[in-house]
Amino acid sequence: MATERSALFIFFGGTGDLAYRKLYPSMFNLYRKGTLQEKFAVIGTARDKLTDEKFREKVRKSIGSDSKEAEKFISHFYYEAHDVTDQAHYSVLKARAEELDKKYKLSGNQIFYLSMAPNFFGTVAGYLRTEGIVNDNGFSRLVIEKPFGRDFESAKELNESLAKSFKEEEIFRIDHYLGKEMIQNIEALRFGNTIIESLWNNRYIDNIQVTLSESLGVEERASYYDKSGALRDMVQNHIMQIVSLLAMEQPVAFTDSDIRAEKVKALRSLRVYNVAEAATNFVRGQYGAGNKVKPYREEDNVPADSTTETFVAGKLMFDNYRWSGTPFYIRTGKVLADKFTRVDVVFKKPLVDIFAFPGSTNTAPLDTNILTLYIEPKAGFALKINAKNNEQGFQTEPVTMKYLVDPEDSKKTPEPYERLIHDALKGDGTNFSSWQEVSYAWKFVDQIRHVWDLQAPNFPNYTPGSMGPAAADELIERDHRSWVYKLNK
Repeated sequence: MATERSALFIFFGGTGDLAYRKLYPSMFNLYRKGTLQEKFAVIGTARDKLTDEKFREKVRKSIGSDSKEAEKFISHFYYEAHDVTDQAHYSVLKARAEELDKKYKLSGNQIFYLSMAPNFFGTVAGYLRTEGIVNDNGFSRLVIEKPFGRDFESAKELNESLAKSFKEEEIFRIDHYLGKEMIQNIEALRFGNTIIESLWNNRYIDNIQVTLSESLGVEERASYYDKSGALRDMVQNHIMQIVSLLAMEQPVAFTDSDIRAEKVKALRSLRVYNVAEAATNFVRGQYGAGNKVKPYREEDNVPADSTTETFVAGKLMFDNYRWSGTPFYIRTGKVLADKFTRVDVVFKKPLVDIFAFPGSTNTAPLDTNILTLYIEPKAGFALKINAKNNEQGFQTEPVTMKYLVDPEDSKKTPEPYERLIHDALKGDGTNFSSWQEVSYAWKFVDQIRHVWDLQAPNFPNYTPGSMGPAAADELIERDHRSWVYKLNK
């Protein structure tokens, strides 16, 4: 049985696409499961002029239900037209917050969710404190969406502005990838299985590959995306979080503070490249025309001479005892061959292939053992090993042992935002990014960005429906390796 949690939620940007598409449906799931029952209330805020009833109609539409249960859930929703830069508006918000806290017996528990432009984060956080909306009776937690800055300096400035009003343990930086089932399974796979963790090091692993492939283009996000690019949009947050989970040491205990401490240690040991190393170990791409897709530079709200990258591939090195010499290859991009996220752990081959003795009929060399983590759309694991086939003589061949989550079970799996809102209610920061994690990720990414800004790229350089530019293959082939997932040529 779920444990009931109580809190007042105030959503800044409460009429935005994210709120209607992800946040309110996720809260409804928590309501249906019993985490939210009677002791909760929601205030949506935005510049729009809406009545409580009009707001509830929009929420009803977003959760896709008009059942009695849905009506009861929606009755906890309220609306305040609000200009986040107007100090006077916060007194109105405070009055409504105090009214609802008393009505629903919320014990002063508050969650402030900022789903809006990051340049307003500090303003909102400051007024929440100075205007007395934050109280000391219960907990007060600030949940913020990315982007958290656009480089280390802007991220640091933003963090310092938030720190004036909220403690680090009260700030929950959302990265929805950390709410995905198979991302959370990385810790279970590693630390729950001796057979895996004992081999999880540079003595047995040749390389690790992380691929976040998107089949769609920038669509309506073009104006934002062109100021960001794949490096900032995907590498600095999602990929760096996945890599830190793969690279971290075993925590002392399965607590948010211990897990975060180990992730920070891993990111501290990540080699920050000099100019020559960054130019060699990272490549970028931008899609052109092909397969009925128009080139990036012809997308709406994209400049005709844009040098924004829609693809990134790179090689990461950790300078520590566990991973020294073992590269982590990453890649992500728009309009690639398919939509999926996966991690491929490539093990070293045996030092001696005893089956390839002189005169042997075993003509096929031993294949590489590969452990694959399927993150999405399918979820599960696969392990490729060598075995004897069932024919006359002695021939080895690769076989794959695979586990995929049953589709029916997948339907029961909580959505990432449902998990993360639940964790914020509990005060569990395990699956949120700490400031130290964010800062080390930015320091690494900033160096790549700096090098790229020194020279104009030769764009476009890959075709929609491919797996990126030829330079991505050349990057890994220089090390006499290849991508595990590749299109048949």
